[in-house]
Amino acid sequence: MVKRILSALIGAPLLLVLTWLGGWYLSIAVVILALLGLKEFLQIGQKAGLVNKLWPAVVYSILWLAIFLLGRTEWMLPLAIIWFMLTFGSYALRYPNQSLASSTYYFLALIYPVFLFTYLYSLREFGVSWCFLVFLLVWLTDTGAFFVGNTFGKRKLAPKVSPNKTVEGAVGGLVMALACGFVFWLITKQATLPAILVLSLLTGIASQIGDLFESALKRTAGVKDSGRLIPGHGGILDRFDSFLFALPLVFFSINLGLVG
Repeated sequence: MVKRILSALIGAPLLLVLTWLGGWYLSIAVVILALLGLKEFLQIGQKAGLVNKLWPAVVYSILWLAIFLLGRTEWMLPLAIIWFMLTFGSYALRYPNQSLASSTYYFLALIYPVFLFTYLYSLREFGVSWCFLVFLLVWLTDTGAFFVGNTFGKRKLAPKVSPNKTVEGAVGGLVMALACGFVFWLITKQATLPAILVLSLLTGIASQIGDLFESALKRTAGVKDSGRLIPGHGGILDRFDSFLFALPLVFFSINLGLVG
């Protein structure tokens, strides 16, 4: 517990500072987090028997992140489509020696731990307050779910994935997300209150789905944590699984003019 608290006291402020600074500070941080997340994702795939060779996904992800660092965002989607064709083309050519599950996992290696992390940088372009909103929504959703679940939880939410999570806890997390959104609107007056509340609710849902998704990955591989990098917390994916689902949701909500 002490290690967990110390890691949070160091990691959370560092993330907030780098996000506040933005620019190259944040882009380098995103690249580091993405590569560490990719390493953990591929290791989980190895243990699940879905990944044999690591280097194709690693090399392509480094290329993709280099394009990201150079600011050539117009190339990012085409490169992702090429990766789609390569991974599933390999399945077509090597069938039945390569499974569909294996090809899908290779494809997700670029999308899940790499592509989704870059939305932290993209969201920062709309203003640091939106990034801080996502951080608070994820943290408070998790906190609310934990305390309400421990106090009132009876009905299991996804017992085969995460036995300790309950429906009551999930609802408690969403209530905290709504409260967070309301306070954010009072302070910033950005967008309309209904839009912020809907966004907060959807982000709370996405946050919990992201947590369950990573738990399902670990169940498949038979591991407790995605890594051991963060004392008391596990790996990068253990700490950012909820963010990876929440960040693009908020980004596209603003980008499409639904809020902001």
